[in-house]
Amino acid sequence: MSAPPPDPKLPQSLAANPRLSSWVRFTAEGRVAISPGKVEIGQGIVTALAQIAADELDVEIGRIEMIRASTAASPNEGVTSGSLSIQQSGRALRHVCAEVRLHFLAAASERLGVDPALLGVEDGMIYGPGNVATSYWELAGDVSLDHDATTGAVVKSAAARSVAGHSIHRVDIPDKVFARPRFIHDHALPELVHGRALRPNVSGARLIGLDEERARSVSGLVAIVRDGGFAGVVADSEAAAEAALKALRKGATWSPGEPLPDENDLAGFLRRQPIETTIIDTRTAAATKAARTLRRQYTRPYIAHASIAPSCAMARWDGDRVHVWTHSQGVYLLRADLAIVLKLPAENIVVEHMEGAGCYGHNAADDVALDAALLARAASGRPVRVQWSRHDEMFHAPFGAAMAIEIEADLDADNEIVGWRHAIWSNGHTARPGRAAQPALLAASEIANPYPRLISTNPPPANGGGGDRNSVPLYDFPAWTITSHRLLTMPVRTSALRTLGAQGNLFAIESLLDEIAVLRGEDPIAFRLRHLRDERAREVIRAVARRAGWKPQKQSGIGYGVGFARYKNTGAYCAAIAEIEGADDIRVRRLTLAIDVGEAINPDGVINQIEGGAIQATSWVLKERVRFDPTHITSTSWADYPILSFSEVPAVDVEIIQRPDIEPAGAGEAAHGPVTAAIANAVHDCLGVRARDLPITRDRIIAAMELAS
Repeated sequence: MSAPPPDPKLPQSLAANPRLSSWVRFTAEGRVAISPGKVEIGQGIVTALAQIAADELDVEIGRIEMIRASTAASPNEGVTSGSLSIQQSGRALRHVCAEVRLHFLAAASERLGVDPALLGVEDGMIYGPGNVATSYWELAGDVSLDHDATTGAVVKSAAARSVAGHSIHRVDIPDKVFARPRFIHDHALPELVHGRALRPNVSGARLIGLDEERARSVSGLVAIVRDGGFAGVVADSEAAAEAALKALRKGATWSPGEPLPDENDLAGFLRRQPIETTIIDTRTAAATKAARTLRRQYTRPYIAHASIAPSCAMARWDGDRVHVWTHSQGVYLLRADLAIVLKLPAENIVVEHMEGAGCYGHNAADDVALDAALLARAASGRPVRVQWSRHDEMFHAPFGAAMAIEIEADLDADNEIVGWRHAIWSNGHTARPGRAAQPALLAASEIANPYPRLISTNPPPANGGGGDRNSVPLYDFPAWTITSHRLLTMPVRTSALRTLGAQGNLFAIESLLDEIAVLRGEDPIAFRLRHLRDERAREVIRAVARRAGWKPQKQSGIGYGVGFARYKNTGAYCAAIAEIEGADDIRVRRLTLAIDVGEAINPDGVINQIEGGAIQATSWVLKERVRFDPTHITSTSWADYPILSFSEVPAVDVEIIQRPDIEPAGAGEAAHGPVTAAIANAVHDCLGVRARDLPITRDRIIAAMELAS
């Protein structure tokens, strides 16, 4: 197989960060330092990126040292989100390493007096005829990488790669297995002190008075910090910080809060708010008379990130400069907001990434980083570690937005689809830092000169959309109109949660498709295949049907359902079949999935991601729902916000359709929508009732049965 021709344009991340030395350097210890701008949040990208670098440089993967992202030295690749790390950072790194290899071969040619075409590289050693040899490390002093990438490098063909495409052990796992401190929660800097921020227990309340005397008597107190409505403590131990915070709370007075929606009428609330309406997509066709119209409404509640460990950060001031350690997904974007709030030039701030124990979008990692920076001002140059409580994490962090989705399907006399209208009511799905003229961080709205709380927005459809993500059908319906209604109020703070609006939209689309297939008496898989022209889409559905043995003989109390999507309509293809048991509660017994990510760099890593997404989706579908009364978020503990337990985890079986000649796509968010729909459709197969409101609980199934009777 011949190598592909040179790309006439640099990959997106490389075009934005063209300096080769910012990506790769060779160290004196015979190692290769690789410095991507994307961060490890449990998805395994440091392993996949190391595989890409090892292939293009012809070095053993054990020589690769992956450097954590930092604004001090790393390429600025924006935010690690949207299942784009391999697509963006992987493509850039592949090109960079191919070009670096060319530079070293040219230098070796000059030193050894051998035509570059006759040189080969093996584990960093460069060989030529007559046993002449040198290495990357011998030549490192002679080869400057302090210049920009060009478009001339040719990456290896898929057939020539020896590392990418093969499963290898993740490079981050040994530290975690052997309890070496890798998570930010476990790191202790010299002279570390501990901080806690004081926040209200009523939604939207603001600090208006503070009696500090009780807190000042706490042993170990270092400082009390007050900046308008932001207050907190610094102490020499976590226990002292907790005691001081408790004492400070007793002396606090708050303004009245802001009313919260009726959680039992979220659809009504969403549809009554002021909105910004956008037509996402339309398709027209010759008018066909509809014999009937099915109108269905589907809802998704607010969902918490529910990271296993609450958010944590450290900060240290040195004069007018500050260093922040964080598990933020976007170190440069966080730096931009910190610069606004702290009124510092960006170059006076270093934001360094460290892994956190759980992250599924825009949780409180960025908020706690600002808390740490504000509290560290009072620590006389000592680093301050701030860890939120579970209550704070479940009360004050952004949530995934609630959604109400209405679909109208026009059917002809044969119950074929002739028209399709899909409308979404939802808050925007992102309010990440660094993307607006005003900061999106929680404490920024609390300080003495507060910034207004940012109303969440939606990324444009060209970037995958937000509330409208995956709302445009991949199926070949003759006509459709897709409309998004974004709320212009935000009583419940929302931002990016894994998949953004895709989970809700795919739940709605795939549920109604199943309903129409049943109405026609047609097998749901055959119905989908008949409406798909994309062969990769058809193949994942056929593959999952084969692997699951679709459809087993009907058993009492057991149901089977299917769901399919191409994430963002541009990324990975995924199909899922769920086997559920309907007894006192719904139990998902087995999930079978087929996934096509193009080139799977680390197949085991892809399977890990699909398994994780499938299990998280099962938890969302069966259990997760932010609860609140008129003034409080009430689901602030694991008891009030249950997630799937280990005993409830289904068996998950994944088949990868490997396509090494197709650019890789991310897998992290591909499974959620198909699994959600597959479970909902399996519930109907088992119990004969359509569940249109998430989560699918026993009470909601009973209510749906009563409504249908």
